[in-house]
Amino acid sequence: MGTVPGLVRSIAIQVLGWALVIFGLAAIFLPGPGLLALFAGLALLSQQYEWAERRVEPVKRAAMKTARDSVATPGRIALSLLGVAWLVGFGVLWVVSPGAPDWWPLHERWWLPGGWGTGLSLIVSGLAALAMVVYSFVKLRPGRVAA
Repeated sequence: MGTVPGLVRSIAIQVLGWALVIFGLAAIFLPGPGLLALFAGLALLSQQYEWAERRVEPVKRAAMKTARDSVATPGRIALSLLGVAWLVGFGVLWVVSPGAPDWWPLHERWWLPGGWGTGLSLIVSGLAALAMVVYSFVKLRPGRVAA
């Protein structure tokens, strides 16, 4: 049996790894950096599981291809930045949480459900997406001359 610090480290890696994998899988369909989180989670889990080690490289390749494709043309860059602005803008709207407008057909409690937690997660996702776009633009855009 390992030492107590080793056991704590092992548990921490597993908890963080699984949390990133679950978040990554959800973020593939929801706003957020899904493949990046999935890759990070698998990279952590690969320290302890052979099955995760076998899956790190394919997920890394898919994440890099997606990142490269996102900055392949000026139109894609503009759409990526528009997506970032959309996420952050709606996040701020949720945090500010204004009252329901007159045109809203449902009860006011159904206007922006989730509160500041939803808003904050949208803002963080938008900032993570912005960091990915900047990184992809600087490091991965097609035609970039390798340093």
